[in-house]
Amino acid sequence: MTIRLTVAQALVRFLAAQYTERDGGRQRLIGATWGIFGHGNVAGLGQALVEYADVMPYHQGRNEQSMVHAAVGYARQSNRLSTHAVTTSIGPGATNLVTGAALATVNHLPVLLLPGDVFATRPADPVLQQLEVPYAGDVSVNDTLRPVSRYFDRVTRPEQLIPSALQAMRVLTDPVETGAVTLALPQDVQAEAYDWPEEFFSARVWTVRRPGADPTELAEAVRVVREARRPLVVAGGGVHHSRAEEALAEFASATGIPVASTQAGKGSLRYDHPQDVGGVGHTGTATADELARTADLVIGVGTRYTDFTTASGTLFENPDVRFLNLNIAPFDGHKLAGLPLVADARSGLGELTEALVMHGHKVAEPYVTEYTEDKERWEQRVDACFEAGEPDVRPSQPQVIGALDALVDESDIIINAAGSLPGDLHKLWRTRSHDQYHLEYGYSCMGYEIPAALGVKLAAPGRNVWALVGDGTYLMMPTEIVTAVQEGIAIKILLVQNHGYASIGGLSESVGGERFGTAYRFPTDEGTYTGAPLPVDLAANAASLGMRVLRAKTVRDLRTALAEARAADTPTCVYVETETSDTVSGAPPAQAWWDVPVAETATRPSAVKARELYERHVSTRRRHL
Repeated sequence: MTIRLTVAQALVRFLAAQYTERDGGRQRLIGATWGIFGHGNVAGLGQALVEYADVMPYHQGRNEQSMVHAAVGYARQSNRLSTHAVTTSIGPGATNLVTGAALATVNHLPVLLLPGDVFATRPADPVLQQLEVPYAGDVSVNDTLRPVSRYFDRVTRPEQLIPSALQAMRVLTDPVETGAVTLALPQDVQAEAYDWPEEFFSARVWTVRRPGADPTELAEAVRVVREARRPLVVAGGGVHHSRAEEALAEFASATGIPVASTQAGKGSLRYDHPQDVGGVGHTGTATADELARTADLVIGVGTRYTDFTTASGTLFENPDVRFLNLNIAPFDGHKLAGLPLVADARSGLGELTEALVMHGHKVAEPYVTEYTEDKERWEQRVDACFEAGEPDVRPSQPQVIGALDALVDESDIIINAAGSLPGDLHKLWRTRSHDQYHLEYGYSCMGYEIPAALGVKLAAPGRNVWALVGDGTYLMMPTEIVTAVQEGIAIKILLVQNHGYASIGGLSESVGGERFGTAYRFPTDEGTYTGAPLPVDLAANAASLGMRVLRAKTVRDLRTALAEARAADTPTCVYVETETSDTVSGAPPAQAWWDVPVAETATRPSAVKARELYERHVSTRRRHL
């Protein structure tokens, strides 16, 4: 039997019948579709979505990049078992997908991209928004999505959709391969009818695998753990993707091995778990980074060892340090010349724990006492940063974080991606549940926070979802506030005004750049942006987009506003301007060095001094072989 449908109609019907299953739980793979329609998809996917609105929910976006961010936020909150599709027209709409696609692929998060494309039949050449490439007639702007997609295909004939759609689903549900998947759909092909086999629309279940460890690799892993005297776990985002938090807690409790976390892995253990020692790397805690410097075995679980979040090239100083990498992806399992343990994080941790318990293995008590006391000292530093002081003064950024930290419970979710907030949050935030801390730091994409909050709230409608946003990232992409208002998605935005790119400003100063071009201030006669702050009212901007805005001028105001926002059932923004004076206590400085090149020759004293410091640090670089 066949069913006559357009390509777009067939694709929507097919997507609505796809499911994932893991650990006995089943859910739809494509939960909804985001779209902005133009001439490349309005008569194809646009028509198909209204035709099948009863089986495929639709969300109207305002920016193509932000639609991808929303889909990614939904996918992460759904543990990669469900995601959204995103459709755009050909041309600017399609190329606006590139940044979001890169973010999804870097973070191994599934998202389905369905950009329109130029006519396959070429009735007119060129058509509107067509990129003409003199040496290749089959290239369109959608080819920019190839390097940032885990799977890419251009469907130029209706019958091509069947194998292409199946391959797309395979990649989206593969825990090793997943990322952005792009099916470029020429506008004429979208609207073309075809007789489809009825089986194409039958419900299809994709099992998300949990492979166990190879016995030989497991035996070797047990041996190196038992030999280690100062082991340290570095927990990455793979712990969350696998829902391996309980398995990690059992491993840590059974062995006494401390657990540090990357940005993506924070929350793998609750902050008050005895073995949790906080964030690691440039934005890590003093406790975790000192343990990393002296570790003789680093057990990476679901981490890619990115340089910023683990300081992987300089932090691990012990001359005898070895690496054991539990990762479902062999590519990551072999990093730093480590011993690979290729397996699902939950399965692998369970097997490793069982074997070590059988041997009665536990780290020495003096080591436990050492990191426990260091952790207590760090918590005292956090308390000092959060200390509110005078209630009627402007808060510092750590005090803003502290006010929110004191208000939330384990059901709240905080979202951030870029600026100075990630560093402060990684060091200071006390994570209370496995999915409370949602930091996108694989790509650290400014503008991610607000649209991602929409996706997270759609995946977790009963929870409070906070987008923590600096003024720099807010100005990049505030437009999905309109979507939140339109659909009544009650996200909370904590908008922090610190007059510029604070994070890069601090980095610029440290590498001799003198904060040039990083402040939101008027220019001076010397050509620097060091004049008065710009008279920009971001709170008024958010209000103009339909959001309820609460202004907080003091610490006391902030506490009241945050509590009011948390209780609100409509989209609500808390706006606060932070104190940036040098006399106000800030977050603790970086506890590890980050390798950022410094000008080799310069005449300005700040750059000369920065280069001298750089040369001292760069001598500590190490190839782990």
